[in-house]
Amino acid sequence: MAGNNGDIRFITSSCSSIKLAPFLFSSVQQYSLLDFSNLSLSYQAGTFTTRESLNTFVSSINSSLLSLSSLNLDNIKNLLLESHFFRTKDEKKERVFVQGFICEGANALPTYILEDIIRQKYRKFVDIRCLNDFIHDSVNGWYTEHGFSASISNLEVVSDGIVKIKVSEAKVNDITLCFLDKENGNPITGNTRHDIIVRHISTKKGQVYNLIKAQNDVETVWDLGIMKHVSIVPQPGDDGNIDLRMNLVEDNSFSFTHKYQIPFHDMFSIRGFLLGLFAGFAYFDGNLFGRNQKLNVIWKRNKYYPTFGINWTDPWIGGDKNATSRSIVVDYKRALENLVFGNQLDDTKVHIHRFITGLVFSRPFSPKWRGTAGLNYKRAGACDDTGSLLMEDSYCNPLTATGHTHDEMLLAKVEILYSHFGNRESSALGFNMEQGLPVMPNWLCFNRIYMCVRKSILLGPANLQLHLFGGHVVGSFPPHEAFAIGGTESVRGYKDGAVGSGRSYMVGSGELSFPMFGPVKSFFLFADYGSDLGSGSMVHGNPAGARYKPGRGYGYGVGVLVNTPFLPFILEFATNDQHRKAFNFRFT
Repeated sequence: MAGNNGDIRFITSSCSSIKLAPFLFSSVQQYSLLDFSNLSLSYQAGTFTTRESLNTFVSSINSSLLSLSSLNLDNIKNLLLESHFFRTKDEKKERVFVQGFICEGANALPTYILEDIIRQKYRKFVDIRCLNDFIHDSVNGWYTEHGFSASISNLEVVSDGIVKIKVSEAKVNDITLCFLDKENGNPITGNTRHDIIVRHISTKKGQVYNLIKAQNDVETVWDLGIMKHVSIVPQPGDDGNIDLRMNLVEDNSFSFTHKYQIPFHDMFSIRGFLLGLFAGFAYFDGNLFGRNQKLNVIWKRNKYYPTFGINWTDPWIGGDKNATSRSIVVDYKRALENLVFGNQLDDTKVHIHRFITGLVFSRPFSPKWRGTAGLNYKRAGACDDTGSLLMEDSYCNPLTATGHTHDEMLLAKVEILYSHFGNRESSALGFNMEQGLPVMPNWLCFNRIYMCVRKSILLGPANLQLHLFGGHVVGSFPPHEAFAIGGTESVRGYKDGAVGSGRSYMVGSGELSFPMFGPVKSFFLFADYGSDLGSGSMVHGNPAGARYKPGRGYGYGVGVLVNTPFLPFILEFATNDQHRKAFNFRFT
């Protein structure tokens, strides 16, 4: 047995001499080389001895060292029990003085896991079995918790207390796509291009297989809206790696609907026939040319005027690494304008006809942030029920900013969106800015900003939702595009636009909902407040002042959210600050 820095180890089958370290004595401060030729403890290296043999060996040292009365024999026995390779048969423990670690193959394992192991076990005597369990629990536990297909394949103590950890990580060897027939499940040739699917898969060749990431890939491909079934099947590959097969069942990506209505009861009256005639169709293709591009075409004719729209979207421009999307819009429609120009004196209705075309780009900056930029051309004007153009309402307020039958504008648009969803709270932020570019002399020039903030917090079983909206316009803009306040989307208890319409506005609302049972999903209390911030008279023509809108108001009430086999709906009862009551019904 020999010692080094206070460490006593058995290195041969018997001991004839021993070198004692100074901490074994209470007063002797130098090393002493003592002869123990007759006090050998014979054993084979790596075998077991008994505690009785150890006690006998220590007692023999005591009888031979009567002159060294200061020798602490308990320290000798404890030190022997703490030695590097010494084991007793009754305890069957093997201990090691850890002096370093070697880790191989842990490419996905973060360094802080190994640093934690080193911090707790480095330069300490530890039981090898406990050390083995501790390392396995730390390393394998992290891999399992984070969904990695990896584990420790070998752990051993090499020379001089060095612990060697070998990790086996199953890497992705290959990824194949398999399109299946929706009827019998047999492999078929899919309509979707393979590269369109692969670019949405975050799992790549050469990466360590991760079950959580694979599940997210399934959801991402499913969210494309062109698949009826998506699944990933891992299969054993070469050298312990994994081959992935993604099974895909394509859904019907296109649809065509048409509708018409002929007024037989009024067919002998030309005017009544034209007013009642209705026809239209809608075509949608969600996987145009197998590239996941969306094409939506709508046309309908109602009364005297047609409405049509074409919207084409490429959700990921080919070759772009930032997942940038682009959209082209061509849209023409007429809609009843009640928000700003409602409550006409002669009960006539004001309709706003708009023609819009533009190009918009959008891309994510991070998982929580997304940006949009685009350019739109807009031409808008007003008309009555029969389609005749109007320049003023019944209060003699102008309906356009230029004084002509229509306004034209070229708008540069920038939008930034933020969203965060947590276990107990979520939040969202939106900022939108439009700038009118006076490319032509009569085109409008204005700047409009809009911002919204939403926050949702769980308070026990209840859910508190807070909303704040605001906006402002500078420059010459169409009166019908003023910020309208009032209605189910702003201040409940008021009719749409009844609070006011201005260049500026602010609306805040709070809603506290409680879970219910049966078809009633939740019951909620709400309170809303809105104001035009004194800007109603700044709108061209002052349509809010002509209609005696208060400019600010609040409402409060209760509501329920009901699930149905078709669509969930909300039923609300609200009271405003003018003590008027209203029931609201809407689908969600």
